[in-house]
Amino acid sequence: MISQDIVIDNKFGIHARPAGKIANLAVRAKSNIWIINNGKRVDASDIFEILTLACEAGTKITFEIDEPCDKSVLEQLVQLVKNRFGE
Repeated sequence: MISQDIVIDNKFGIHARPAGKIANLAVRAKSNIWIINNGKRVDASDIFEILTLACEAGTKITFEIDEPCDKSVLEQLVQLVKNRFGE
């Protein structure tokens, strides 16, 4: 497994629109992509699971991939968060 930590910087955290953007990227992966927050691990391709993490601004999350072939998707997810989901 490969993982990457990142802090949510956008003003409103991960709400429905950012969760949708994450899920749209995650479904491109060949294997599972996970988001971890405070020990809770959810499927990054499921908008509703993402929202259960209740990630506010300043929350540190971890993206985790099962297979190295999905490293480009992981990098895109990290860039999406760095760009504050385009908001």
